[in-house]
Amino acid sequence: MLLAAAEGERGARGAAVDAAVVRRAAGAGGLDTGVLDAAEAAGLVRLTGGRIGIVDPRTARTFYATAPPARRREAHRLLAEAHAGGPHVLPVLFHRAAAATAPAPGRGDALAAAAARAPVGTDSAELSAAWARSAELAAEDGVRALRLIHAAEHARLAGLPRRARDLLAQAGYEGARDAVRGAAELVGGRLALQDGPVADAREALLLAAELLAPADASRAQAARLAAMEAAWATGDAAACLEALEPAPVQPGTDADRRLTAYREGMTEVMHGRLEAGRERLREVVAGASCTTPQGPETLLRAGGAALVAGDLPAACRANSRALAVARARGPRLLVAQALERLAYAELRAGRHARARAHAEEGLRTARDAGQDNLAAHHHAILALVASVEGSADVVAEHADAAERVAAPHGLAQAATLAQWARARADLARGRVAEAAARLGPLVGPGPRRGHFAVRMLAVPCFVEAAARTGQAEPARAAVAEFARWAGQGADPQAPAQLARCRALLSDHQECEALFAAALARHEEATGDFERGRTQLLYGAWLRRRRRPGEARGRLRDALVSFERGGALGWAAQARAELRATGDAAPREPSGPLALLTPQQLRIARCVAEGATNREVALSLSVSPRTVDHHLRNVFAVLGIRSRVELSRLVDRAEKTIAHP
Repeated sequence: MLLAAAEGERGARGAAVDAAVVRRAAGAGGLDTGVLDAAEAAGLVRLTGGRIGIVDPRTARTFYATAPPARRREAHRLLAEAHAGGPHVLPVLFHRAAAATAPAPGRGDALAAAAARAPVGTDSAELSAAWARSAELAAEDGVRALRLIHAAEHARLAGLPRRARDLLAQAGYEGARDAVRGAAELVGGRLALQDGPVADAREALLLAAELLAPADASRAQAARLAAMEAAWATGDAAACLEALEPAPVQPGTDADRRLTAYREGMTEVMHGRLEAGRERLREVVAGASCTTPQGPETLLRAGGAALVAGDLPAACRANSRALAVARARGPRLLVAQALERLAYAELRAGRHARARAHAEEGLRTARDAGQDNLAAHHHAILALVASVEGSADVVAEHADAAERVAAPHGLAQAATLAQWARARADLARGRVAEAAARLGPLVGPGPRRGHFAVRMLAVPCFVEAAARTGQAEPARAAVAEFARWAGQGADPQAPAQLARCRALLSDHQECEALFAAALARHEEATGDFERGRTQLLYGAWLRRRRRPGEARGRLRDALVSFERGGALGWAAQARAELRATGDAAPREPSGPLALLTPQQLRIARCVAEGATNREVALSLSVSPRTVDHHLRNVFAVLGIRSRVELSRLVDRAEKTIAHP
């Protein structure tokens, strides 16, 4: 047990360790390795897949902390021998450093050197432990502080923020030289960016850049980019420009040139020169498509550049690749960030089911890694997805969760997305006055306006709500600004949405031509949901003009678009409009099917028609695992055990709907 606990000191506490290493060390120490089986029978350890996990992490700490120092050193010596001859030197040097019986700066230096040149993909928790152990053996206070700062940064990357803060506090860098203080401020600022007021993070990161600039231009630049990320989260465009302002390092490598292009492109965009900025940002996106493997940070930057440039397919590709690289090679912290960027890109592209799947996983990952600010963004995305799928309770749940963090931490982007989601849910239920009241401050001028990168996306919802409540003048003012933004190619849906907005505000002579133009524009972009909204509004307009025959065609198209995209709340509006034309529109599910969520209902209907899980996954753009998860819940909710029973139940329910 002591050997397992000592091996666990190399990484994240509580993580399972290699059983073969522990057994080799035990055998070399003359111990009976069969005792592990007895420990498992007693419920102390778990042996799975060649790994030993101590069931209660506190037990591991107790074994280690209460063992006599000589016993601990002997355990580390045996583990060093067990690792010797293996593919990696870091475990050997770690245990040798931990086995030292007297001041051994040489062992600490060797361990620090090995940590510094560790191969890409080395576990961040292991690197954090190595730097922390080497700091204990440092002969000078300055060296000790710098090593603890490195340990804190790797703990942050491992998703261990509490451990990172503890290590940073131990460093005692006050009064140290600028390079050491700058490194500490960089780690502290990044920690605050994960979970803290982002305005504070920005100030710490700008200070880090100033302190690091004379000695380490590359890390100073990284600090400034992180400061820009913090300023972006607060919705402070001027602060974004301040972080971007200083000239970057003279470009040498391709990576340097892409970074320079990114900074110059973002600077142009923040100055309102989107077309000029887009040209530079496209260079960043193009660099991400090369075949050379890249780190997730570079790919995430390319994904962000593609979003700003309005290239949603490229944004999805870059962020998807960033997710794959982060999962394969780390750092673990960037998995949740890649999931958030990918979910947002898919949301913008109209792929709501995929956005939800990635945001749900990202939310779990962010929570596990102590990334509360990122978790708030995932909640905001899930609120927006729910506003499409028609679940007002789910919208409120996720919007509340996003705003609980957004308000104290100054997350303007997450707050704007959450309010937009609430307003869109109001629209789905026909509560147009409430939607207009929510969105008016976000899209209009003044101090309460929404985030600069999001507010234009919410304008079509505001115009729809305002036009239906007689607020023509504020709607026209919003459309005028939206037209300038749409003309810059910032979003592929914007041209169709602009024509729809103008149709809602036009007189009868122009209205029909504008709706037709909007539908033609929708053919140039993906996304069933926005197309369905235009068809719904057009059909409703035709019905009010006493043209029910023409209205039915548009409304049926709207219903199909909403059902195909999973927008069941909006589908209810289309059904109501169809009934108003005299059409016998299909009703909402009744009986047991009414207990299912919109996604569960779609899956149940597909399975009842004979589709396999893989076929359902392809149809709904989700993974087979997601289908399997939802199908199990469907069976539990409906109290059935087989696909045959499900088919019969769905068939009976659909017949009841058709012939009530």
